[in-house]
Amino acid sequence: MAGRRAAALTVVLTATLAACAPGQFEEVVRGLGAPFGTPALTEEQIAAGLKEALRVGTENAVDLTAREGGYFGNPRIRIPMPPALQRLADTLRAMGLTRQVEEFVLSMNRAAEQAAPQATAIFLDAITAMTFEDARRILEGQGDEATQYFRARTSTRLYALFRPIVHGSMERVGVTRLYQDLTARYTALPLVRRPDLDLDHYVTMRSLDGIFLMVGEEERRIRTDPAARVTDVLREVFGR
Repeated sequence: MAGRRAAALTVVLTATLAACAPGQFEEVVRGLGAPFGTPALTEEQIAAGLKEALRVGTENAVDLTAREGGYFGNPRIRIPMPPALQRLADTLRAMGLTRQVEEFVLSMNRAAEQAAPQATAIFLDAITAMTFEDARRILEGQGDEATQYFRARTSTRLYALFRPIVHGSMERVGVTRLYQDLTARYTALPLVRRPDLDLDHYVTMRSLDGIFLMVGEEERRIRTDPAARVTDVLREVFGR
């Protein structure tokens, strides 16, 4: 049983360690509590190694979104114009206000980038609570099972944390001002109605979707194409 659990955790560790920056991988391995070549690690050591690896991996995933351009510069997670405002955007572009519309989209993404670092602490709580049964389910489940573990255990808390931060970020980077300006210009036209949109909710949900997408992409990539060096080191650390 212990051998099977170790093998299961090796897969999960492989997926997460691939996210480590070059200097961080050696720190994770040193944190496992056993030097290279030690034949058998205890379940406690394996659990500690798993949690440390996940810590580094999730911190790196958050860092990718938190940097300037982390959302706007990544087409996979860039926050687009809300569907409820698409007619407004098209109308204003036709009026020669394309620059203002594009500034609005950019400012939403900047707000998400400013809020992203707050996810780290909640991910760490979920990692601390992870059990061996969680690891087994991750291995036996779908290719994004680890990501789903985080989504199930962190989404509610992340939303509650992110929404006020996103609201404050939108105030600072000008989203609210731009939104009010664009809707004022739009509703000044005849026969149009003010869009019905909870902008805080929209940007918060798209921000969280972006973080989970980045975690999920990394997990699926490593499950199907593990980096040879990482696989060799893990085999050496965990042995049989």
